[in-house]
Order: sequence, then C-alpha cells, then structure tokens
Amino acid sequence: MKCIIIDDEPFAHQVLEHYINETPGLSLLAAFRNAVEAFEYLGKHQVDLLFLDIEMPLVNGIQFLKALENAPQTIFTTAYKQYAFEGFELDAIDYLLKPFSYERFIKAVQKAERKSPPAQDTANYLLIKDKQGMLNLKQQDIIYIEGSKDYIKINTAEQSYLVYQTMKGILEQLNPDLFLQAHRSYIINKTYVERIVQSNLILSNQSFVPIGPMYKKDLIQYINR
Repeated sequence: MKCIIIDDEPFAHQVLEHYINETPGLSLLAAFRNAVEAFEYLGKHQVDLLFLDIEMPLVNGIQFLKALENAPQTIFTTAYKQYAFEGFELDAIDYLLKPFSYERFIKAVQKAERKSPPAQDTANYLLIKDKQGMLNLKQQDIIYIEGSKDYIKINTAEQSYLVYQTMKGILEQLNPDLFLQAHRSYIINKTYVERIVQSNLILSNQSFVPIGPMYKKDLIQYINR
C-alpha cells in the first residue's frame, strides 16, 4: 500500500518512517509537516493509506479529513485520546495513541489491508480521479495524453477525462511498454502511432501530436523498430 505521513512532530516522522520501512507491503511516498501541503499532494497522486496526526498548525487532522472528497484509508496517530470518537465517526481504520509500539502499528496496518480492495494490475490499468469521481481506466484504451500546467487531458476513443495531475506524475504511473513522451505536453500510446509527417505524429484516431526536439530520437528509434 502506498502511504504518506502527515504530522508536525519530527520524532513522529522518524518513528513512522522506521515502522513503514520495516513493514512488507507498505511504501512511503511522502511525509508532510502540515495538512495544507498534503492536500495539494493528494490531488495529484494516488495514495492508499494516511498516517494522520490531529493537533497540527493551520488545519488539524479532523478538519483535513473532513475536507477530502475521496479520502484514502486513514490511521490517526496522536497523543490526544479525546478525539478517538470523532476519529472513528470519520471511518478511520484505527486510532494509535502516541507513543505506540511496532506491534500496535502492525495491528492497525493489518486492519487497513483487510479493508483494501484487491490489487489491480497496474501495468494494465490506471486509477484516475476526475470531476465524476474515481475511475479505473484500461491503459491500452488511452490514445494520448495532453498536459497543461497542473491538469492533464486523457484521450480515449470514446471520451476524454480532465484530471488534476502533472505530466511527470502521470508518466510515473503509465506502463513504459505502451507509452512514450513525444513532447513536453504530450504522451502517446505507441500502439496508436500510424506515421510521422514532418514534426508531427499522426495517430490512429487522426489526431496530430507535435514532436518535441528532445523526444524525436526515441520516437524515430521506436518507429524504425
């Protein structure tokens, strides 16, 4: 499970990072000292599990979790027991009272694992969040992706999806056997390439995608193969 830490205490970060690194099946993506930074990150990355403190500056953990539209599974990690009832009212997986042992940490993680959906074949599917909600999209159906600042437009034969995500972030999630970056603002599915005309790719749906100078060599090598 991909997880992040949100806690304003440096020692809490050290403990949680150690516990996560010692636990098979957990992968730490990032750690934040406040909820505001984490909110922006969650808009651009898929996260399975939050380790969330409650008493923090700017926005506390309870307020933060209430503000999330599609919150990942959450384990509260706090020194304050008085928030336990409110935490469970928000469907938190567990409530770890600091200081907690590795054994207690493992019990909480096991609860999260039991509630997790079956793992998807990430080489074949892409989990995205658009204005309609969460969608598991088959990667082979993606013809090309167009980026603009903090948003990308994922184009399939049937429809397009506007997603709050960066080009760098989405490229990390795509199957490299299928996709190539053709331009700083375009990623193409190699199987839909029909031909090159001057400095453009023509795809099977007759879309024209510009070729950036930095990416031309890799594209030519692929076409030649």
